Amino acid sequence: MPGMPGMPGMNMGGSSQAANDLFVMAGSDFDRPGLLPRANYNIGLGHMFGFLKKDPFGDELTFGYMYENSGTHGFLHTAFGEHTESAGLMKNFPLPRTKVVSGYTWIQTGITSFTGNAHLENRLDSSVSLGAIVHFKRHSSIWIQESHGKVVTVPWFTTSSLGYGWSW
Repeated sequence: MPGMPGMPGMNMGGSSQAANDLFVMAGSDFDRPGLLPRANYNIGLGHMFGFLKKDPFGDELTFGYMYENSGTHGFLHTAFGEHTESAGLMKNFPLPRTKVVSGYTWIQTGITSFTGNAHLENRLDSSVSLGAIVHFKRHSSIWIQESHGKVVTVPWFTTSSLGYGWSW
């Protein structure tokens, strides 16, 4: 995600240069029905485009991979898993009265593959996220995110995540 305003290689300020982001997040899904907690790991890349700065839906294109435990027991890993490759559009925005924290919205869609059954099942996955980024040093930040998603196999799910971002 974005860096602090005015920093080289970061695009929260008025500069038109593009920024790249690497993010790694870990969290827990709460699948419906039943509020079953499940481990969720996400890694991805984003690229912020200066010409999209005024677009109301997003200024950064993202690509990511997510693993989620989908078993009936356990938290970290079971034989049943979901592997999702997704593309997204993120909108970064400054928060009033602070230069250390910024916000973002993120719309993603992708293909989820369910493993552990006799055959592989692929499903369309989509999610909407709202988050905050706490900017530390020149290139690093901590992300806090809440997502609401939908996969064909469950009515809906939420994911709370904490992550690390590196921008250049």
